[in-house]
Amino acid sequence: MEKDYYQILGVSRNASLQEIKKAYRKLARKYHPDLNPGDKSAEAKFKEIQEAYSVLSDPRKRKQYDQFGYAGDVPPGASSAHTYTSGFEGFDFSSFGTHSFRDFFESIFGRTSAKARTRVERERGEDLHYTMRVGFMDAINGVKTRIRLNRKVSCPSCHGQGYLPRGGEQVCPSCQGSGQKVLQRGFMKFSTPCPSCEGSGVTPGEVCPACHGSGLVETTELVSVRIPGGVDTGSKVRIPGKGNQAPQNGISGDLFITIEVEPHPLFKREGSNIYLKVPITVTEATLGAKIEVPTIYGKTIFKIPPGTKSGQKFRLKDKGAPLPGKNTRGDQYVEVSIVPPPFNDERIRELVRELGKISNQNPRDYMEAY
Repeated sequence: MEKDYYQILGVSRNASLQEIKKAYRKLARKYHPDLNPGDKSAEAKFKEIQEAYSVLSDPRKRKQYDQFGYAGDVPPGASSAHTYTSGFEGFDFSSFGTHSFRDFFESIFGRTSAKARTRVERERGEDLHYTMRVGFMDAINGVKTRIRLNRKVSCPSCHGQGYLPRGGEQVCPSCQGSGQKVLQRGFMKFSTPCPSCEGSGVTPGEVCPACHGSGLVETTELVSVRIPGGVDTGSKVRIPGKGNQAPQNGISGDLFITIEVEPHPLFKREGSNIYLKVPITVTEATLGAKIEVPTIYGKTIFKIPPGTKSGQKFRLKDKGAPLPGKNTRGDQYVEVSIVPPPFNDERIRELVRELGKISNQNPRDYMEAY
């Protein structure tokens, strides 16, 4: 029995494409099987609505249906452009990002309404990621620099529109005139109105030869970057608006810079703490001394107490790396190692022998019990 697709969608035979889309979305939400679990009549109605929309939303199929009462390659009862899989068990909604559930239904039904999502949400370009190596002290103190970046921006030839206002209507290069784009989310595929032509299948002008209809061209530019003090390997710095621009003069995404810090010949960093190994003489370790040691903020005087042992660690408070966004610092830890005197000087050798006799010290006495 021949079906009246216009009656199924509740629109007149001279309804515009926008009116057909609006009617389809309203009915599809009402009869979607996942919103009517176990209702076989709702599932059948949903398939019927899909079938009608797949014909009336395609200019070529609609024209054939109006003339002959069928759409040729879409016989009555066939599945529509939207492939429905019963239930969503096992489906990973995380693939849709922050607005996963909303984006999921929009990928089935298109935009929920003209005002349901802001222009910023719908037309935000891709974020870009860049890895930057910085010197150890630049990471501590912060640095301003410039990087050479390749990013997509609006085509200057067509002002981001993707077409030139001449030559009349042209077949949309993005969807090849079908008015539909197929999206895949995990194992599921959905057909949605083409964003380039808004489902019409045509563009109101000649395709721009500079951007081939995308509205975007790739450009190279020098981007000023400020790296804050205290960053470490793995830190990320966000530069707003320096990602790829969205089509149709949309908003640009952001640039995310991942930091890699070069090693330092003296200092070692762990989080906000700085570690330094300092050699000292036997005399300094035995009698104590004041010595000069480097820090990331310059040299400072450090007091070694008498009887210091090799490997002993001392803390220099607030001499570590700054914490980004906070008015605090870590600490610096100084590990001392005792360096023996020169062994090839006979006078020194005699004094060391005399010292051994006087001290009569055996540091291995505790081992005798074992």
